[in-house]
Amino acid sequence: MAEQKKMVNDITSMDVDFSQWYTDVVRKAELMDYSSVRGMMEIEPYGYAIWENMQKDMDSRFKEIGIENVYMPLLIPESLLQKEKDHVEGFAPEVAWVTYGGHEELTERLCIRPTSEVLFCEYYSKKIRSYRDLPKLLNQWCSVVRWEKTTRPFLRSSEFLWQEGHTVHETAEEAEAFTLKVLEIYRDFYTETLAIPSVTGRKTEKEKFAGAVATYAIEPLMHNGVALQGGTTHYFGDGFAKSFDITFTGRDNKVTYPHQTSWGVTTRMIGAVIMVHGDDNGLVLPPKIAPVQVAIIPVAQHKEGVLEKAAELKSRLSKEFRVKLDDSDNSPGWKYAQYEMQGVPLRIEIGPKDIENSQCVIVRRDNREKIFASLDNLEEIIAKTLEDFQAAIYNKALENLHSKTFAATSYDEFLHTAENKPGFIKAMWCGSDECEEKIKNDTGGVKSRCIPFEEEHIADTCVCCGKPAKHMLYWGKQY
Repeated sequence: MAEQKKMVNDITSMDVDFSQWYTDVVRKAELMDYSSVRGMMEIEPYGYAIWENMQKDMDSRFKEIGIENVYMPLLIPESLLQKEKDHVEGFAPEVAWVTYGGHEELTERLCIRPTSEVLFCEYYSKKIRSYRDLPKLLNQWCSVVRWEKTTRPFLRSSEFLWQEGHTVHETAEEAEAFTLKVLEIYRDFYTETLAIPSVTGRKTEKEKFAGAVATYAIEPLMHNGVALQGGTTHYFGDGFAKSFDITFTGRDNKVTYPHQTSWGVTTRMIGAVIMVHGDDNGLVLPPKIAPVQVAIIPVAQHKEGVLEKAAELKSRLSKEFRVKLDDSDNSPGWKYAQYEMQGVPLRIEIGPKDIENSQCVIVRRDNREKIFASLDNLEEIIAKTLEDFQAAIYNKALENLHSKTFAATSYDEFLHTAENKPGFIKAMWCGSDECEEKIKNDTGGVKSRCIPFEEEHIADTCVCCGKPAKHMLYWGKQY
């Protein structure tokens, strides 16, 4: 228990100050550090390894449905950005501009990409001529810059890493279907890989992406009851195509406009993993993205044969798992604390008595369960334990989501819930921007999260104004 006390001293309890707990975990687990530019992170090797595992998993899902990776320029000419009015207005407050090249002032300002719709549109206008050229299914992994007023590591930074997909389709139906297909990929990724349950649905007109016809989102709930927009997909219709003169000759030999989509997830997924699964001892990483799935800790490593046996285990297990052997001269207690703080799913303790009995001790990060495992079938035991671990942290997160989801049928009930019960609030809505704005102002920031695909009928009238309701919404505060 000594190392547990040490770790609690290092990390603020989430029940005392959740925000400080989050920052402590990010720093102590060495996921990132602050750079000399406000809001821009230095992502450290351990944090980047988590992102690489996320990227590898999701990229394979994209490729399975025919998406290809490309890379577009970092800078966007102002004249190009101005071609889609709504899009420009939506991003204007966050745009960073380049005005000099060397010592010379540029004749036209260049925007550092906040997103790349206009660049892809320019590309598509040159490449698409016929229905035979469609669909175009492209994605890029890159960084973008948005000059945020308030920043927080991984959750909201001035520069962040992401993937952004941009596709072009022959028909509206095909584009709309693809928008939802990618949303389903995101939902499955969160569920299967990150072990994070979520609510998915359509954003309101007020909350949709600038220039989109419809925006869909995946909304996971953090441990403290605050929502995080985990990823979005957008159906653009033919609006961008018209602005950028993207046309093609159809099957009927007529020239027409194609329909487009856009979609993306970011490094804020790392923040989601921290805040959904973490505890007062640090990270708890889903095995599928953990840079180290198994940490081997030699006990009494100064004794004959211990280090040799630990090295033998590492060589053997590395064929199936991501394994680290810590043979440093730090004490076993320090090592236990370190790998718990970094969220390593399993640690293996092996000492002289274990070697005599041809066994080792496996300790789970999520519940500290100790499993005495035979070395003979260790691979099978580890695989099963990692599978159980992944399921257990998902079920714990699902329980948190259910326990922090409430329903409100009157405005007084809504306001009381918003003030006293952090989480999602299910309530009916009339469809007006005015009610959305009033709820946000009266609650200090509760916003519409999404209209779920399967709406419940909670009441006949809007929770805010009492007029006939059009939809049931999930509401909540967000990061």
